Amino acid sequence: MKPIQLEEIPIVIKDYVKDIHSITFPRQGCTSDVGIIQSDNGRYALKRTKTPQFNAWLKKEIMILISLNKETSLPVPKVGKFVEVDGQAWALLEYLEGETIRTALTKTHHKGNREELLRNFGKVMSDIHATPCPEALKSEKIWLDDMLDQATYNLQNYGVDGSEDLLEQIKENRPGNRKQTLIHGDLTIDNVLVHNGEVTGIIDWSGGAFGDPRYDVSLAIRPKHHIFEWESDKLCFFEGYGGSILTEGDYEYFINLYEYF
Repeated sequence: MKPIQLEEIPIVIKDYVKDIHSITFPRQGCTSDVGIIQSDNGRYALKRTKTPQFNAWLKKEIMILISLNKETSLPVPKVGKFVEVDGQAWALLEYLEGETIRTALTKTHHKGNREELLRNFGKVMSDIHATPCPEALKSEKIWLDDMLDQATYNLQNYGVDGSEDLLEQIKENRPGNRKQTLIHGDLTIDNVLVHNGEVTGIIDWSGGAFGDPRYDVSLAIRPKHHIFEWESDKLCFFEGYGGSILTEGDYEYFINLYEYF
């Protein structure tokens, strides 16, 4: 993704933050450009999307963050400004101190510290799933039905990793029902921030919903380079979460579903 240029930032955001002294660029996702602004009014995270699909995701994330800030005590960023202009969407968010769990795990070589980070990752997921879901995030439609409809649409209209055959399989082989909870929708090691080993923030909420907690857990424990490649990492995570809620079949199912998002 191309870094955000100062002259591109909408005037309504510049007026809000006052004089911008610097913009730095953290590890970028594939759906948005992200910059950390240092200004007269303090530090902010600025997100910019450029396509109708990703613009809609960012707009949804802003709605979710406003609801979460109003109705929960979860450590999520407050919304400063949101603006849509010239086919792009811009969101100015509170800057939360910390580094991603991925970065923290990569830097630590102390077994105890590593295990504590993984337990805290599991614990914050448990906290999300135990938090009453804001009414604005609820739908009359069952979450999995909605996800399968979205998967079909995404397959037909966007580039996705999943195939038509795989989609038919996951439509026909749904897992057993589980009580829906508040879910994050993409709670990976890149979307939880920690400082001195403690969780300081949960970011990137565009997938937030009243949904199946097994989806969150499955995405969280997908193997990454030197992270969750060993059973011991998963054991620490589930110790923090309070026990595993997955069967092997559940894990495969939800990982396959993610291929369309």
